[in-house]
Amino acid sequence: CKLGLISLISMLFLTLQLLFLALFPGAFDCCIKISDEIPKGILRRVKRFEIQKADGLCHLEAVILHMKGKKFCVNPRNRKVKKMMKKMKHKIHRSKFHIRKQRRTRITKEKEQKQ
Repeated sequence: CKLGLISLISMLFLTLQLLFLALFPGAFDCCIKISDEIPKGILRRVKRFEIQKADGLCHLEAVILHMKGKKFCVNPRNRKVKKMMKKMKHKIHRSKFHIRKQRRTRITKEKEQKQ
C-alpha cells in the first residue's frame, strides 16, 4: 500500500512539473547570476541582446547577450554593455532607414521612366 502511495505522489509531482513548464515556458531561461566585467572580445561577437527585467518570473535585472549558440548574462549598468546596446540599436535604425530610402529612390525612378 505504501508503494502505491509513493508512486501516486511521484506521478502527481511529475504532472505538476509538466503543467508548470507548459504554463511558464520561459521560467527556466532566467539569468540567476550576472557578470560585472565582460571582455571586449565577447562584446564584439554579440549578435543580439535582450533585457531581462526583475519582475514576473525572473528576479534579477540583466542583459542577455546572444552569440553563436551561447548566452551571457551581464549587469545592465555596466558602461561597456550600455555602449554596445546603444551602438546596436543605432545600427538597426540606420539600416531600416537606408532600406526605405533605397525603395523610395527605386519607385521615383520607375515613375520617371513611365513618363
